[in-house]
Amino acid sequence: MTRHVRTADIRGASRLVVDATIGLASLVETMHHNILRTPGVLGKATQEPASGITGFVYKTVRGVTRLVGGSIDAVLGRLIPVFDGEASSQEREAVLAALNGVLGDHLQAGANPLAIPLRLRRGGQALELDRAALATAIPAATGKVLLLVHGLCMNDLQWRRKGHDHGAALAADAGFTSVYLHYNTGLHISTNGRAFAAQIEALLQAWPVRVEELAILAHSMGGLVARSACHYSELAQQGWLRHLRKLVFLGTPHHGAALERGGNWVDLLLDASPYTTAFARLGKIRSAGITDLRFGSVVDADWEQRDRFTRSRRRCSVVPLPAHVKCYAIAASIASRRGKLSEKLLGDGLVSIASALGEDPRGRRNLALPKRRQWIGYGMNHLDLLDRSEVYVQICRWFSEPQ
Repeated sequence: MTRHVRTADIRGASRLVVDATIGLASLVETMHHNILRTPGVLGKATQEPASGITGFVYKTVRGVTRLVGGSIDAVLGRLIPVFDGEASSQEREAVLAALNGVLGDHLQAGANPLAIPLRLRRGGQALELDRAALATAIPAATGKVLLLVHGLCMNDLQWRRKGHDHGAALAADAGFTSVYLHYNTGLHISTNGRAFAAQIEALLQAWPVRVEELAILAHSMGGLVARSACHYSELAQQGWLRHLRKLVFLGTPHHGAALERGGNWVDLLLDASPYTTAFARLGKIRSAGITDLRFGSVVDADWEQRDRFTRSRRRCSVVPLPAHVKCYAIAASIASRRGKLSEKLLGDGLVSIASALGEDPRGRRNLALPKRRQWIGYGMNHLDLLDRSEVYVQICRWFSEPQ
């Protein structure tokens, strides 16, 4: 039996309501205090709490909310072991994935039950990285291992779209054994990259047969997580990177996504006036994973000891593709044919063609992928990369190339 809602979900949601109430009270308090000060429209704003009776009221609201929230959390915590043994539904998984994409860092920081732990899965079930357990879970395992890494606000089950799953198809057509990463896309990309690298190392050490080949197929943000994993694997001198032969990116924003850069400008404009500065906090709810997409950050140095919402000319660290690995990139364009203005301006609706192909006109971050390892699909959007037949045909061609 599958369940759309679990006790842990209600418990996690109650924590979010408590956090949201406290946060909203603070936001309104800031706006109230700034208005009472009556500064000029472009005057200096303050983040100080209100004083006097007004401040006491807001403080009381936050205190009562914390007290009630703590009581609810304690009761629901006792019920989790009783009611949460059932399998999860795909609808629940999709909602959790979207929630983690937007608020995942906040969920993890608060130990919220809704936070998704990073795991390798098959059929929506987590794999135990032990040789005997893997032999039981994957009795027909081959020496060709394919890892699939999903994108922002998605999960491993969503590789199946309109009846097609690249992983299942490559297993049938090319003899791969497909394993899917499931992770909290709201965390920093480098945090997920380092954890993914450790999981791959454990997986290959426990694989029930001799590993002949390792390949990674990554969609959207997943490509940045894969690049980060390669980077940290090399630093840690892990063995799995020696097995990696091919890495295919589907619509990966190697140089960032324009929508996140636009969101950063909105934050800047809202923060320009003391009358709207409180609302700038709403834009800052978005997760660390989303803000990493501004320029395609894949290492800790891009965000450590920095305000990730600050508008800055500083760009990301230059991280080359892994050496001795054949890397390929597929981009999509909603334009019906090459040469239309929308091809360059909109790309697949989320990621530009240049970013998806790793091309940098200034050369600093150019990934230098050979043209024969690039492909552009026209008349398709970002999600169409998961199921369009012509995309799969191109992937198959590359996977059939000699190592």
